[in-house]
This record gives sequence, structure tokens and C-alpha cells, in this order.
Amino acid sequence: MAANTKTSRKVARYAVPVAVAGVAAATVAMVPAFANAGGPDLPKVTAQQLIEKVAASDVQQLSGTAKISTDLGLPKIATGLLGGGGVAGGSANPEDKVAQLANGTHTFRVAADGPDRQKLTFLDGKDEYSLIHNGDDVWGYDSKSNEVFHEKDPQSGKDGDKDKRTDHKTADRLAASPQKMAEELLKAAGPTTDVSVGDTAQVAGRDAYQLVLKPKQSGSTVGSVQIAVDAKNGVPLRVQLLSSQGGKPIVDAGFTKVDFAKPAADTFAFTPPKGAKLTEGVDEAGKGDKGEGLKALESFPGLDGLLGGPNGQGDVKVLGEGWATVARIDSGAGKGLKDFEDPANDKNAPKEAKQFLDSLGEKVNGKFGEGRVLSTRLVNALVTDDGKVYVGAVTKDALVKAADANK
Repeated sequence: MAANTKTSRKVARYAVPVAVAGVAAATVAMVPAFANAGGPDLPKVTAQQLIEKVAASDVQQLSGTAKISTDLGLPKIATGLLGGGGVAGGSANPEDKVAQLANGTHTFRVAADGPDRQKLTFLDGKDEYSLIHNGDDVWGYDSKSNEVFHEKDPQSGKDGDKDKRTDHKTADRLAASPQKMAEELLKAAGPTTDVSVGDTAQVAGRDAYQLVLKPKQSGSTVGSVQIAVDAKNGVPLRVQLLSSQGGKPIVDAGFTKVDFAKPAADTFAFTPPKGAKLTEGVDEAGKGDKGEGLKALESFPGLDGLLGGPNGQGDVKVLGEGWATVARIDSGAGKGLKDFEDPANDKNAPKEAKQFLDSLGEKVNGKFGEGRVLSTRLVNALVTDDGKVYVGAVTKDALVKAADANK
């Protein structure tokens, strides 16, 4: 992936997509490994054959229950900003729910009937949050707050050619199903990735092969990605993202129960409940709880400068390629780390400002100057004294090296 420069109005939102883009490259490097006796006794396959099996799978109908667990090792204050508990409550906008999936364990029901009908329902005790895509309508419903979000395809009814219609962007924002995650990971795998076949396994009562993706490059926080593939129909049943430092998976998303029969048609039907608050269209995106959380961060003394201000015009440059990709964000506000540290340490500053400063972690030095590192199990960020932020799914040493080479 060649280095390039892009301008973003929402610099803070760019960090996570850039970290995910750390696995981007052009082609898949195949390792001729074979499945072994770690699970069900299945015929041997190569990585190439298993990827072809996934690509050839024509399964479009299924229903079941799945679970996603995420352990990023986030500081407590960051965990709070991401919602901490369940998905239900607050805005029904799917964009506001995505961040909450970055923390803890969530159980959800999933149903699909072709490309135009899907439903995800996240269970939160007695409350639920549902995202429904049915033809030209996308609905989000939060039972706890009794709020509804609705998005209509702007091309619906204007052109019968589905290839010319606008994609359902809202439906794509909450792509938490194992098969969707696996699809994106396989697209991103490239020459910086070793692909092999690991032990066989049983997932949701079904026999499965396991496709293993490992970074060839040093410095990545990712040890491997393991994708369990249904031995019969090629559907990805589980995705596990493992840390290079060991321990439990950073992300573990998989079916606990799955049925490949056609779901009932009324599964995808939705009518807003009486008295529910209804928000229409993409223009309202980001105005719920998630947006308020970002506004709260920008209100901390000096932090608005590091984020490029409320209407940030930060410049983003992508450095490196593959698993070692790092994004350099220049706030463009003329402010550095000290502009945040000094007011945050002031006796009149809100306690949240000091908590956030403490969560930034240890100070580091290099040719670039001084900075602080915010560490998680997956994504690390280096904030420098001259107002630049280096972020990626790489180690602290890799960030310092990138900062030294691109100061």
C-alpha cells in the first residue's frame, strides 16, 4: 500500500479504520500447510483450496445466535467513553452503537436472506437493539430508549438496476457477523501475510477448518487471525484475533448456534412502535451518545488542539504497508502535547482531564522529540510534543521508529 495523504474533518474517528487497514495489501501469499488432528477428522486441504471454498460459498440464507467478545485492554476512562456496558440505551443510530462493540462481550441473533434482507439483534438483558435491512429500508431500533433510526436508499424506486443503486451505508456500519468480518480480513490479506491451515475445530456444532493469517513483518501487535470455516458449505463460523503477546483473544466473534434454512419473511418486517422517537436519514449520523462523548473529550483543556479543534482539519498520512502500517495525524492546530498537559494539570481543570492525561501512559523520547504513548492490546498511539499523533496496530517501539523516520 503506497503512502498517501488525506484530509479528514473527523480526525479522531480515523484512528481505528487506519489500524484495521494495517493488514491491507494486494495479493495473498499462500503457505502449503495442512489441517491436522486438533479436532474433527476432515480431509486435508491447502490454504489455497480453503480460501477458494470460502469464495465459492453460495450460502445466502441463515439464522442463529452469535457472540462477540472484545478485550482491547483499554484504560478505564476510554472504556467509559465507549459505553462500558450493553448496547441498548440512547440513540438508535447504528453509528453510535459501533464503538460499544469495542468493549466487553455481546450476544446477538443474526438472520439473512440474500443481499437485501439481514437482521442483527443485540441482547442486553431484557432490552434489545436491532438493525434491520429489508429491501430499500434500513432500521435501527433501541427498545430501552424506544428510539428508531431509519435510512432510505436515495435511489429506491428510481432505477430497477440494483448495480446502480446506492449502497446501504448504515447496514455496513454494524457488520459484526463472523462471515462479514472474515470477508474483510481475507480481502485485506496480502504479501505481508502468511496464510496456512491450522487445527480443525467444531463451532456451533459444525465441523470446521481453521484458516490462519500471520504477519510476516515484525512490530505488529497482532499475532495471528484464525478463521473457522464450515467444512461443508465454506461459511466462516468464527473469527479470532490473537495478540502477539499471548493471552485471550483480542476479538473473538463466532456463532454459538446456526441454521442454514431460509428465515421466515416476517423476520425482517419492522414497524416503529407507537410513541417511539424517529430519526430519519444519514444527516443525523453521529448526533447521538457517541458524538457527545467526542464533544466531551474536545472540551478538555488543550485536547481540542490535539484533535484539530471542533472542526478539525487534521492532515493524515499513511506510513508503511501491511501489518506495519502507521497513520501520522498532524492536527494542523499549531498545538502540541504540552498545550494539553499544562492546562490538564491545572488545579482548576476537570478531573476527567487529568484522568485522560494519566491514561496516555508513559513518556517516550526519540529523534522526533518527546511524547506519550496510549497503549491497548491492539492499537497504540504516540502523541508528540509538536502536535502529531502516530497510530497503528503496532508496538510502542515501532511507533517511535516511525516517528523518528517521519518527524
